[in-house]
Amino acid sequence: MAQRVFNFNAGPAVLPLEVLEEVQGELLNYQETGMSILEISHRSKAYEAINRQAEANLKELLGLGDNYRVLFLQGGASTQFAMIPMNFLPPGRTADYILTGAWSEKALKEAKLFGNTHVAATTAEGNYKRIPNLDEIQLSDNPAYVHITSNNTIFGTQWKTLPSFGEVPLFADMSSDILYKPFDAEKFSLIYAGAQKNLGPSGVTVVIARRELLENNPKDIPTMLRYETHAKNDSLYNTPPAFSVYVLNLVLQWIKKQGGLVGMQKRNEEKAALIYHTIDNSNGFYKGHAQKDSRSLMNITFRLPSEELEKTFASEAEKAGLVGLKGHRSVGGLRASTYNAMTVEGCRVLQQFMLNFQQKNG
Repeated sequence: MAQRVFNFNAGPAVLPLEVLEEVQGELLNYQETGMSILEISHRSKAYEAINRQAEANLKELLGLGDNYRVLFLQGGASTQFAMIPMNFLPPGRTADYILTGAWSEKALKEAKLFGNTHVAATTAEGNYKRIPNLDEIQLSDNPAYVHITSNNTIFGTQWKTLPSFGEVPLFADMSSDILYKPFDAEKFSLIYAGAQKNLGPSGVTVVIARRELLENNPKDIPTMLRYETHAKNDSLYNTPPAFSVYVLNLVLQWIKKQGGLVGMQKRNEEKAALIYHTIDNSNGFYKGHAQKDSRSLMNITFRLPSEELEKTFASEAEKAGLVGLKGHRSVGGLRASTYNAMTVEGCRVLQQFMLNFQQKNG
């Protein structure tokens, strides 16, 4: 078997090795059903148990009670960009968006198709090098909701202090940093996340929402785009992405075994510190894109003195078993995605590679 590499891809991304081994062990015969999880009916008791367990595990990790539901949907976070205003932006109200990168821009673009929108804050001017200060946020009068993107994969920035707006519902796209550390999930009326970065494989999108938001959605939108449809049917209105939910549930169990969100935070801070320390002590050979107070623990973005060197870095890193380090085309440079499942060892190997590369080329 070919040796596994250290996978720094931004998504689909690295999964815990123990989880992959568990999937491999059960793949041909899931819990003595005589069938693979890939073949099993979503109406079977075996699958319904996975579905229920995944919801319970996620709520337990986030400390949420019966006033929240977890839905397992399809269509990625990109479909949520449209579903949210469809369901929650009534005529005559305004949806407020805080822009911190490409994904929040895309979310705003979809919302504009359905009603009034307002940009409550943006850091586009400095090419999204930072998260807005709380005093820069100017809400519209009586907003229907405020939308944020908690972590910005492309620019490598992340909210360090999550905002709160009193009675105004706060919605968040947490695709790339959900469960990376403990936070007050009750601040949020709705959280959504494509699973393929920090939660599991591609194919399932998680929506965590207050129960009252999942009732009485507008009747004039398609059945599949109403949250109420999925809540009433426990995410089983149509065939769910069963395999993805199954793997996601195993990842949630793995997180619990690592000490939950407190364990994740310790691990994630240790990993990111190795790489940021190398950047900061390189005498300018490596330059971080994000301002220090906005740096992401999940996506570390940096530049080298020339594009030529950046290409060489990415290509030599790949030969050394460090893959997925090329930055997003809109920013260029390099990016190490250090999601929950990336190991401390992987970040140590990257750190050593960076030191050696600078020695040779600095």
